[in-house]
Amino acid sequence: MENPQNVELQNTNEDAKYDLNSILCSQNRDFLVRNDGNQVQVDSLRGKIVGLYFSASWCGPCQRFTPKLVEVYNEILQLSKFEIVFLSADKDNEAFDAYFSKMPWVAVPFSDSKTRERLDETFKVNGIPHLVLLDENGKILTDEGVVVIREYGAEGYPFSPERIQKLKEQEEEAKRNQSLKSLLVSQSRDYVITSDGKKVSIAELEGKTVGLYFASVTYNGCIAFTPKLVEVYKSLREKGENFEIVMIPLDKDEPSFTKEFEKMPWSSLPVKDRCCEKLIRYFELNSLPTLVVIGPDGKTLHSNVAEAIEEHGTKAYPFTPEKFKELEQLEKAKREAQTLESILVSKDCDFVIGKDGIKVPVSDLVGKNILLYFSAHWCPPCRAFLPKLTQSYHEIKENGNSLEVIFISSDRDQSSFDEFFSKMPWLAIPFGDPRKGSLSKLFKVRGIPTVVAIGPSGKTVSTEAGDLIMCHGAKAYPFTNERIKEIEAEYEKMAEGWPKKSSVESHDHELVLTKRQFFNCDGCDEEGRVWSYYCEECDFDLHPKCALEDDCKETKGEAKESEGEEKASAEGWICDGDKCYKE
Repeated sequence: MENPQNVELQNTNEDAKYDLNSILCSQNRDFLVRNDGNQVQVDSLRGKIVGLYFSASWCGPCQRFTPKLVEVYNEILQLSKFEIVFLSADKDNEAFDAYFSKMPWVAVPFSDSKTRERLDETFKVNGIPHLVLLDENGKILTDEGVVVIREYGAEGYPFSPERIQKLKEQEEEAKRNQSLKSLLVSQSRDYVITSDGKKVSIAELEGKTVGLYFASVTYNGCIAFTPKLVEVYKSLREKGENFEIVMIPLDKDEPSFTKEFEKMPWSSLPVKDRCCEKLIRYFELNSLPTLVVIGPDGKTLHSNVAEAIEEHGTKAYPFTPEKFKELEQLEKAKREAQTLESILVSKDCDFVIGKDGIKVPVSDLVGKNILLYFSAHWCPPCRAFLPKLTQSYHEIKENGNSLEVIFISSDRDQSSFDEFFSKMPWLAIPFGDPRKGSLSKLFKVRGIPTVVAIGPSGKTVSTEAGDLIMCHGAKAYPFTNERIKEIEAEYEKMAEGWPKKSSVESHDHELVLTKRQFFNCDGCDEEGRVWSYYCEECDFDLHPKCALEDDCKETKGEAKESEGEEKASAEGWICDGDKCYKE
């Protein structure tokens, strides 16, 4: 057998052609393995479309993608000649075996690290999961197989540019001629199902306003939103409105879905229906819950009215552009009429609390600048932000400014609230107070920590005061647009006279003076803000003092040595949540 290490491999490009024996075999091995230990001759892959799957068990994005690839592989394998070869980036044989046990395809043995490393280099793999698809002759169909599988699944087979182009054209044609049938009907199904098992013809839904409800019964956001949607749906139906909802379930566990679906008054596509994934791609779904509204003519009226329903209920119906303009005018009038009492007083709840539970009337706070601090003890970013907010609060107060902070807790019990609040020098809404929900809804709080600035008039100044404090500290007070513009002008003045570019011995490339919100100086290894001499290609930062005075060459050398050790211990990989990359 020819030694593949002596074969000169071509670079990955659209004209490259690879001999499977040359790239998959080694000097003493002409076979691949299955997870049961059986050997498969590499020669048996000839004439097949082959996917080279670079992946690892420790990689979160790989773990999420592999089940999808298994599903597509099994579907294609029933009809066509197709094989996948797993190329592991695992750290030990035990991890490889555990991960490979979930895969129905073949692999290069874990012991053959040289072949795996050579293939990494040949196919320029700098991030996983990575899937290279080769045609029957060994020519690259695409090195973006992960994207193709995610977007088109088995429909993308045989993954040729012509096939992908055809699918794109079909999608564009479907959008031009969109109808309820084109969205919901498949080759094997022209109906939706009700919670009691009945089949409703999609033809019966035509001519109605239809909401496509993308949801998962186990996702917290959907669990919270579904009761509100049920309320709105029933109310509109009682009023005789021609409105229907079809659920697009994103659940994989059918029993869990069925149990929750029994409580819902609308229809649904079947769980795991192929149409669900098609619609996710078609509407470019990026958040849950999502309620896409299809008008009586079958065209899309709105890409997501979930937030409008949450805020306005039935008043958002029929979800037309005219209706949303009307709602915006109402919101504008509401904002202009906002006072501190209108947002903080609710029935008998007309106070906040200080230390030892002392009640402070909301009326005592009128005319002050107020920060509403949405936070919780269980939230690590909240705990990390608290010292910065506390420091800024004291500095603002010491400067004679009229400021108060009100803690609005998302803690899970009274003791957690008490412990966290004990570290704060300001006021709070009592734990479990119903105003927390109305304030979160009013200011559309989607995550914590969130800080909302209210001006002396009671109107909202900024919903991003937390970011402003992180960037500028006490200087951000009173958090108005005018103040932020003043700070920006100060920063511009700070850099007057500094060269726009700098060259230093510690870095090979020219550095460019760049605004950077936060960075870590690669010279002195200290935190930096606002201005950096930056190399985008290398993601390299230097403080202006380090770049211009060149005071930290020795420190930089030590830092580089330490960094090299760190990279080695981390085995050269970083993960951004979607993909794991080689550094």
